[in-house]
Amino acid sequence: MAVATALLAVLLVPPLLTPGADSGEGSQVRALRVLVPNSPGGGYDITARTAAKAMEDADLLRNAEVFNLPGAGGTVGLGRTVGERGNGKLIMSMGLGVVGAVYTNKSPNSLLDTTPIAKLIEEPDIVVVAKDSPYTSMQQLVDAWKANPGTVTVGGGSAPGGPDHLAPMLIAKAVGLQPKSVNYIPFDGGGELLASVLGGKVAFGVSGVGEYRDQIQAGTLRVLAVTSKDRIQGIDAPTLKQAGVDVEFTNWRGIVAPPGITQTDRDKLVDLFARLQKTPQWAEALQRNGWTDAFAPGDQFRTFLENENKRVATVLKDLGLA
Repeated sequence: MAVATALLAVLLVPPLLTPGADSGEGSQVRALRVLVPNSPGGGYDITARTAAKAMEDADLLRNAEVFNLPGAGGTVGLGRTVGERGNGKLIMSMGLGVVGAVYTNKSPNSLLDTTPIAKLIEEPDIVVVAKDSPYTSMQQLVDAWKANPGTVTVGGGSAPGGPDHLAPMLIAKAVGLQPKSVNYIPFDGGGELLASVLGGKVAFGVSGVGEYRDQIQAGTLRVLAVTSKDRIQGIDAPTLKQAGVDVEFTNWRGIVAPPGITQTDRDKLVDLFARLQKTPQWAEALQRNGWTDAFAPGDQFRTFLENENKRVATVLKDLGLA
């Protein structure tokens, strides 16, 4: 069903720029379309729009059009990107969630079918509840979860196999719960998840810290723990290990382009993101969103993706989820 939906969406979406459109000036990219494979407000969306604005503000790019094509954990957008073979004016914002979704949705396309451009950031997940939740500590949540795992629902902003799914499954395993007993409700990005957390439709949520900073600062969300090795500046919450749960987990995001683009277009895109790393606009964005710079260009990113594909497949099998 997911594959059929993906193929239908690909057929119904209007064509993107043709490969020859706007060949750019010299060695620079001047216009670009950025496909976001989840809904507005999600991690891929925030990363794409933040990067595009930083590029425009730093005069690295004249026009960046960011658009959303959600569905099937990001594999609808992946299918569209692979189908745009040779189009050097299109890129896709993606991350760990798409790696897992390829397996869980049995996608006919893989990220290894794309042209890797750059890994951009790493970001920890957070365990959050609404401000009026009965859970005020990670230990309280774990105790209730272990007592009745089926009724303590967890929501995540990614499909099964994505980071917001893997993190609670690893937490469940660490506290003695069978991952298959976890009642996980997937949402298409952190934006959709937020309403369910605030409305009490899920007992707790797991999502990227950058997606919820405003709500955390406003006091509408309470963070029970962060999945990173160290505490996060500005977030009053322990790490999972400090809270007695032996799990450390980090999400990541990056950029890929369609397959079959020219070496010249590939080099332009890699160079564009390499120059982005050096701008004060991007440095400010990293700090504001709680992101860690994890830049890995071109071939380095391809090697990373190959290893991540193997790692995620192993983790899903170990958890009994694949």
